[in-house]
Amino acid sequence: MPATPDDLFAFLDSLGIAHTTVTHPPLFTVEQSQALRGTIPGGHTKNLFLKDKRDTVYLVVAPEDARVDLKTLHHRLGASRFSFGSAALLEELLGVTPGAVTAFGAINDSRARVNVVLDAGLMEHAVINCHPLVNTRTTSITREGLVKFLEATGHMPRIERVADGPAQDPTDGGVDRLHSGAP
Repeated sequence: MPATPDDLFAFLDSLGIAHTTVTHPPLFTVEQSQALRGTIPGGHTKNLFLKDKRDTVYLVVAPEDARVDLKTLHHRLGASRFSFGSAALLEELLGVTPGAVTAFGAINDSRARVNVVLDAGLMEHAVINCHPLVNTRTTSITREGLVKFLEATGHMPRIERVADGPAQDPTDGGVDRLHSGAP
C-alpha cells in the first residue's frame, strides 16, 4: 500500500527535515496552480514521468514554467528516446496518480527503480514546493531537505540543467507542456 501524506510527513520528521504544507483545491495544471496556490514562496515544480526505450524510468523535476524539449532530453541524460510512463506504471512505482506526480513519490519506490533528475535551475531556489503525494496540498521543503529525503529513500538525485528556459507556446514543436504534478 502506498505511503499517505501523513506517512510522508512522519518520514520527513524522522529525518529532521522541516516542512510546511498548505491545503488547496485539487490542482492538475501549472495554470491552475498559479491561480489557486496563493503566495507560497519558493520554486514550484512540474514533474515528468518518463520511460525510455530500454524501460529505464525517470522522474524529471523542473521549474513549473520551464521549457523541456523531450526530443533532446534523452541525449542530455544519456538515455534512449523517451515516452511518458503509463498511469499504471506511475502508480506502481511512485504510488501516485496523474496530476499528483511528485518527487515525494520516491518514498514508494522501495526498489529505487526511478531515476530522479532535479533541474539545476530549480535547485537555485532555497525552498522547493511539491505535492505531498496528493494534488490537494503543497509542501514546502528546502532544496537540501529535498536531496536528503531522496537519498534516504535510496534515490541519489541527478542535478542537471534539463530545462531550456521558460515554457513557450505549446505549438512550439517538441516542447513539453505536460503539467501533471504541478503544485
